[in-house]
Amino acid sequence: MYPYTLDLIYLVTSVMFIIGIKMLSTPAAATRGNYLSAIAMLVTVGVTLVTSQIVDWVTIWAGVAVGTAIGIVASRMVQMTAMPQMVALYNGFGGLASALVALSEYDRQHAALTPYLTSVILLSLIVGNVTFTGSVVAYAKLQELMPGRPMLFRGQHWINLILLLVTLGGGAYMTAYDPLVWNWFFALGAIALVLGVLVVIPIGGADMPVVIALLNSYSGIAVSFTGFVLNNNVLIIAGSLVGASGIFLTNAMCVAMNRSVWNVLFGGFGQTAPAGAGAAAGPGGDIGAVKAYTIEDAVNVFESAQSVIFVPGYGMAAAQAQHAVRDLADHLQQAGLNVRYAIHPVAGRMPGHMNVLLAEANVPYDLLCDMEQINDDFKNTDVAVVVGANDVVNPAANDDPGSPIYGMPILNVEQTRTVMVLKRSMNPGFAGIENALFLRDNTMMLFGDAKATLTKLAEALKHR
Repeated sequence: MYPYTLDLIYLVTSVMFIIGIKMLSTPAAATRGNYLSAIAMLVTVGVTLVTSQIVDWVTIWAGVAVGTAIGIVASRMVQMTAMPQMVALYNGFGGLASALVALSEYDRQHAALTPYLTSVILLSLIVGNVTFTGSVVAYAKLQELMPGRPMLFRGQHWINLILLLVTLGGGAYMTAYDPLVWNWFFALGAIALVLGVLVVIPIGGADMPVVIALLNSYSGIAVSFTGFVLNNNVLIIAGSLVGASGIFLTNAMCVAMNRSVWNVLFGGFGQTAPAGAGAAAGPGGDIGAVKAYTIEDAVNVFESAQSVIFVPGYGMAAAQAQHAVRDLADHLQQAGLNVRYAIHPVAGRMPGHMNVLLAEANVPYDLLCDMEQINDDFKNTDVAVVVGANDVVNPAANDDPGSPIYGMPILNVEQTRTVMVLKRSMNPGFAGIENALFLRDNTMMLFGDAKATLTKLAEALKHR
């Protein structure tokens, strides 16, 4: 190619990445932003393969075929409720790719390593390995292959600190004095793998949205270091974009929970209750007696209402009830009610989890309202339908200074004239604490599978 043509193409695709990420900030433009970024990545990879002649075309097309097949299978088989697990794995694969590039370049340039090249190779290896194993643990927790509660042991934070110092000290020694020792290289990589596990296991289910965002940032940082290793500008820019956006998103999640990143990583918060604690097949439980209502009772409330706000949570995802929510909302809108959806930033198990599920059910974007947009409207609303949400509507965050979620911004559903809560049982949420909302005089508890309950409500309204 002509001189600087490759750099010019990289510059154009980098701008496309920036615009694409910016477009992701609004639901209406998110799809176009995703396509724009995908096209930019396709052009970048294609141009790189053509100009660099890294491997033969048979190998390239074999890789394209395998990757395409995996992508198609994943898109067809992975349920929307499992998107957080899928995102966690993708973050991990990004980290693993960076670590493998670091290994390859350390081997290829072993005899010509400079302090600069050694440092960026080691950073790519360490951050990549931490991201990989941390993401695998996050996946295992979300997939319930291991306990979702924080896993703590004596001296855990000191062990993490020692491993971190050994990793940084070993990397500094190799960079300054002896970059050619394979044993040190593999040892630092192994310690980083262990550190990734130990950093994530003490984090509980309530903090998973923060962990997903943070690991996404780590994967971007690892890619950026890989760009320095390969002297590739577009990797540096794209990795920096992902890393920075992940950090901003992590901060936004922490603000939404009124907690610091430090507290999330080292606080051991988010323990789920032990099996059976506070659980009941119907009304009742450790927090006292609650009132169970029937479908007929709920229909009567809807018939006298003029405005409804749906508040989705992870229970909606678990029941795969997003289409049933949309169906009920359609019936209410046809009856002349004003219907909207209130989305808490940390509802679900990853950032934007509820938005993704409702978008799959073709809920209009303009009906999805952020917490800041809609919180003042609850007091002027007739019915709030809480579908599987728990901690993000718990009034203890406002009323109980002794609660672990005290000070956390919540959706003010208790201010609504009638709060209709759809729950399978009285099990607490990810924070492991009971919800006093269920005892309020204006709360109606509808026990059972959320999807089945919503379907029955829609059928009853249709017959009315």
